[in-house]
Order: sequence, then C-alpha cells, then structure tokens
Amino acid sequence: MFQTIQLIDRRLAVLERAMVIALTAGIAGIMMTQVVMRYFFSAPIFWAEEVAVQLLVFVTLFGLSLLIQQVQLVTIDFLPRALPPRARHALLAVLGLVMLALLVFIAWLGWEWVNRADVRLERGATTQLPRWYNFSALPLAFACMAWHQLAAILRDLRALTGASK
Repeated sequence: MFQTIQLIDRRLAVLERAMVIALTAGIAGIMMTQVVMRYFFSAPIFWAEEVAVQLLVFVTLFGLSLLIQQVQLVTIDFLPRALPPRARHALLAVLGLVMLALLVFIAWLGWEWVNRADVRLERGATTQLPRWYNFSALPLAFACMAWHQLAAILRDLRALTGASK
C-alpha cells in the first residue's frame, strides 16, 4: 500500500509539473501576443489580462502543491534538525497531520464555495465565461496538496518505525 501511495504521489507531481509548465508557457504566449498586438498593431487583445490572471492562479496553486510534494516549502527547522532521527520523524509526522487537516479543511471550504449558486452564476468581465472553473483551482489544488502531505506523513511514519524503503 505504501509503494502504491508513493507511486500515485510521484505521478500526480509529474502531471502537476506538466500543467504548471504548460500554463506558464500559455501566460507568456498570451502576454507576448498582447504586447505585439497593442504596440505594433494598436489592436490589443481585450481578454488577455483576465485570462492571464486566471492561468496565474492555477500556476500558483499547483506550483505550491509541487513544493509540498518536493518538501521545498520555507520552514523553520532548527528544532527538527536538533532532534535525533526518530524524534525528528515523529515530530514531522505530527506536524504533517496538522497540515493535512488544514489542507483538507480548506479544500472542503473551497468546494463548498465553488458549489454556491451565486458563485456558479458569476461570469468573467471580458470573456463572459463562467468563473467557477477558475475558482475550482482552489479545492482541486488543495486536494492535491493534501494527497502530497499524506504521502509525506507516511514516509515519516515509515522512517520512524525503521521499515525498509
């Protein structure tokens, strides 16, 4: 079971990385096209900024999810580093459980928010597309973050018990 969860975690990270790269390229492409159209042809793309901001939201949230998976979040780690390995993994597992609970709670709140009728009816200012699909980045990304955190907790628990990898 442990290996399966870690495999899913790695594959999810690969998908997230590909999505973040593609969306970042999309933002760059849209904004470069916007500059060319605005300054060389005096015909700006009226929806470019709105779409770029929406893509940036996805890139930011799923990029944060990748940071959680790769254990690259900024941390104050003087206490875990000062502890012996077993105590360090126990502390990281406990802190990971708190983080997991927070991530699941925020994902649930986001899901509740996206499913509200007034949010489902909201439309973009320039594109007139429904905004709920953009808002759905919040619960989806936080669900991915929760999965990565669960995988990290299991790694710490495995290291705590001294099980072989």
